[in-house]
Amino acid sequence: QVQLVESGGGLVQPGGSLRLSCAASGSIFSINAMGWYRQAPGKQRELVAFITSGGSTSYADSVLARFTISRFNAKNTVYLQMNSLKPEDTAVYYCNADLLEGGSRYASRYWGQGTQVTVSS
Repeated sequence: QVQLVESGGGLVQPGGSLRLSCAASGSIFSINAMGWYRQAPGKQRELVAFITSGGSTSYADSVLARFTISRFNAKNTVYLQMNSLKPEDTAVYYCNADLLEGGSRYASRYWGQGTQVTVSS
């Protein structure tokens, strides 16, 4: 069974920083893109950032220059460094991974359970 487990959420004041981590475990043959989404109350889930297996990155305009996505392939882990946080960044943050499970012919998308990030004074 493949699992994605996030950590690092919490309460932070505006202007502060947090670092989210997401580790994939289980019978994994390979991982393609990994990414972070977020969902605020009453809003649709939106893409925050993603990173390909080769290290190319893409960001939502709202987080550009404030958030940085990175990955450590040897540990099947993706990170999201969030700086200069704003109240509007408050949401549940979900990681995902497009990966090929051992024994499967096709890659599938897996999701973590989510971690709450609250930006408030």
